Amino acid sequence: MSEPSLYERLGGVFAIAAVIDHFSDAVVQNPIVGQKSENPALREWHTNNLGRLPGLKFMRTLWVCNVAGGPFQFSATRPGSTVLGLEEAHRELKISPEEFDEVAAELGRTLDFVKVPQQEKDEVLAAFAAHKGEVTEGYAAVAAASR
Repeated sequence: MSEPSLYERLGGVFAIAAVIDHFSDAVVQNPIVGQKSENPALREWHTNNLGRLPGLKFMRTLWVCNVAGGPFQFSATRPGSTVLGLEEAHRELKISPEEFDEVAAELGRTLDFVKVPQQEKDEVLAAFAAHKGEVTEGYAAVAAASR
């Protein structure tokens, strides 16, 4: 018998959706990457685009289900040079590596809040961290251009 997938160990789509709901709301309130962020693009998104938050929660849920080995397929809303298109979805936000790390920390706090076991928490955070370069590509391009 094979070991259950990360998707199964996380509790499936309903458990993952609950985590994403909590996480997404926490990011909006986070002082570094949310409504009070020093990054004007993040501050703007988390203040004036909250009507899009339910859709973002849906897309994040699909993404986690997909990377965790579940039966759902994530498709990029803005296809890019990578399969997931995360670089295009985040380019205009100009997310710095430090801001990315804060979002990862918020995800870790959410996983702790819902009492996800350490092994699964580590796997989720590793899957998230694997896309740091894509998500921060817009920031890196601006930084490189200003040199």
